Amino acid sequence: MSAAQDEPEGAQVVDVLAPVAVDAPYSYVAPPGLGLRPGDSVTVPLGTRETYGVVWSVAEGAAPRSNLKRVTARLDRPPLPQKLRDFIDWLARYTLTPRGMALRLATRAAEDAAPDAPRTLYRATGHSPERLTPTRRRLLAAAEGGMTFSKKALAEAAACTAGVVDAMVDEGALEAVAAPPEPVARPLDPDFAAPLLEPAQRLAAESLIEAVRTKSYKPFLLEGVTGSGKTEVYFEAIASALTEGGQALVMMPEIALTAQFLERFAARFGERPAEWHSGVSQKKRARIWRAAATGQLRVVAGARSALFLPFSNLRLIVVDEEHEGAYKQDDGASYHARDMAVVRARFENATIVLASATPSIETRVNAETGRYGHLRLHARAGARPMPLLEPIDMRREGPPRGAWIAPRLAQAIAETISRGEQALLFLNRRGYAPLTLCRDCGHRFRCTQCDAWLVEHRFRRALVCHHCGHVERRPDACPECGATESLAACGPGVERLAEEAATLFPDARTLVLSSDFPGGAERIRRELDDIANGAFDIVIGTQLVAKGHNFPQLTLVGVVDADLGLGSGDPRAAERTFQLLNQVTGRAGRGERPGRALIQTFQPEHPVIAALLSGDSEAFYAQEIALRERAGLPPFGRLAALIVSAKDAAAAEGHARALLRAAHELPPSPRYRVATLGGLPEADEIMILGPAEAPIALIRGRFRYRMLVKAPRGADVQGFLRDLLATAPRERGGVRVQIDVDPQNFM
Repeated sequence: MSAAQDEPEGAQVVDVLAPVAVDAPYSYVAPPGLGLRPGDSVTVPLGTRETYGVVWSVAEGAAPRSNLKRVTARLDRPPLPQKLRDFIDWLARYTLTPRGMALRLATRAAEDAAPDAPRTLYRATGHSPERLTPTRRRLLAAAEGGMTFSKKALAEAAACTAGVVDAMVDEGALEAVAAPPEPVARPLDPDFAAPLLEPAQRLAAESLIEAVRTKSYKPFLLEGVTGSGKTEVYFEAIASALTEGGQALVMMPEIALTAQFLERFAARFGERPAEWHSGVSQKKRARIWRAAATGQLRVVAGARSALFLPFSNLRLIVVDEEHEGAYKQDDGASYHARDMAVVRARFENATIVLASATPSIETRVNAETGRYGHLRLHARAGARPMPLLEPIDMRREGPPRGAWIAPRLAQAIAETISRGEQALLFLNRRGYAPLTLCRDCGHRFRCTQCDAWLVEHRFRRALVCHHCGHVERRPDACPECGATESLAACGPGVERLAEEAATLFPDARTLVLSSDFPGGAERIRRELDDIANGAFDIVIGTQLVAKGHNFPQLTLVGVVDADLGLGSGDPRAAERTFQLLNQVTGRAGRGERPGRALIQTFQPEHPVIAALLSGDSEAFYAQEIALRERAGLPPFGRLAALIVSAKDAAAAEGHARALLRAAHELPPSPRYRVATLGGLPEADEIMILGPAEAPIALIRGRFRYRMLVKAPRGADVQGFLRDLLATAPRERGGVRVQIDVDPQNFM
């Protein structure tokens, strides 16, 4: 019998991509009657199990082969749009991620996204039951008026069990009524509360509105000082997308912390958008996934993973605080959500807005060179002044020994809280102290699985590794020499600042805001609301407090250690420090009263600190861009990191050196040129730096070596990396190689 006769007439050959670590779809036979099309969701056998998959293509006219496995079932899911599938293919090629893992980003909620079942509601029929008890009387009273109610609502209103409701249905006093499922999100009204924008805001909003109306790819940088009303501007672009019948996505670096944003959104559009982040239940995520695919859901506010939702008519993407490092995904598929949002907007023919008071260098250069439109808001809304920034030179007016708050800052805090205003102390270091050591023998507490000190968390009486999560109890005696009363905490964290603030200001209401406290995102949301409502006098926090929050009564910011990020070898250290300090000082004076910021530093003459104090961000950007261009660093060149890890340090180093040899033994290619080993690279050549031990050489029990590929902007870096991995020795003995294109973390 021929292969064509093995399957009945009408069978299809389809290529199905599963969300697992494979790079290509597998061919299957689809039985007659399924009528599969690209984008359809199916279940297929893969190895010894059934798995979810997406039809990537249909081999029209191909004869089924006898050795092909059969599609098990077609799932009732909206098809994955062609534009999203093209985006997934592009992301996989760019990041060197297996296509199946890229697909997984878009389908984690799809497997549970079956159609919602109709709801069952209950209403009174007008008939009385034979036996009318007090409980039944309460139940009938609750159901009066001809309205329909859920079983749970009726039972709660009558203070009875669900069984009483069922009994009343059986006796004909209540009847069950089928109702459509509860919508994922309420309808939004683009005209609900249209604002009166200031002239600069109106000009920027009009540019965005016109771009949305054209239904074409248009990227914009919306740059404005802190408090300038950028949110109100891009709200008008969202209103335009809604008016045009389209969908909008607002991406935020930490969506779990954006209660204020959601409230402002509801005030503008009448209802909140759908939220998408790790705190949303799997069931709710599945419903959001389906509603986005069907077009029922119009606006989603989400973390970076929201970028992969299957929107049916995406007209606008907003990346708020686009400079934030939280947009970089390092685990699994390594991608930068800001950059991938620009790519997705191109595939969708959508407008994209990158909003920030302190744009990334890459985005700023794209705006200056005309690749992006550049919309600027130079002043705060309502003509409010920017905060007055003053340095505290720690070499001349630092705090006394053992303290961390300088006298001038302490005096400013006292004056601020005496006026009924709020003060913020900023230190980007969690816990009580970054190091605990024994004064007698010098023993330092280190993580057993990482090349890192254990951070003391005194509130929890614990020593914690911030890399792997290892926790151990802080002992009373040194484990090395046995000495008691000899353990000393070195350096400050936010908990230690809180201790000092309590001593200096015993009557002040003080809050420590840190992401590692119990309670998660909901606790942080409540605390942020409490700060905005004036429930605390002094707030002590990490970078958590620098993420766009609006505290109307906060008029003083004290930066305890402005130099903290400047000493690292990270090529983005200056940029990140400038952004962070600019953002946190911008929390001051956003209400009716003017703001002030005091910056404790040992190097007030440093270019980053000097630019911050002078308010001359243009000088900082010009200098930093010039340095990047001279060094051939992004955006003027390209970087890719190879991280080789293994349980054994020698195995990791050996494989890294084998990769280096393989790179220099690659045959010539028309797509790239590799610099000669040990020689000076030409302008168009790829240079390989390393291998060298990573700055944090051991994480979670794995030794790490890093190699950095530095290439000119036009080089085919991905092609080089694919050729290298194809010709290099296989990974053996637990060795793993991770590729990070456009790395943000150099540790």
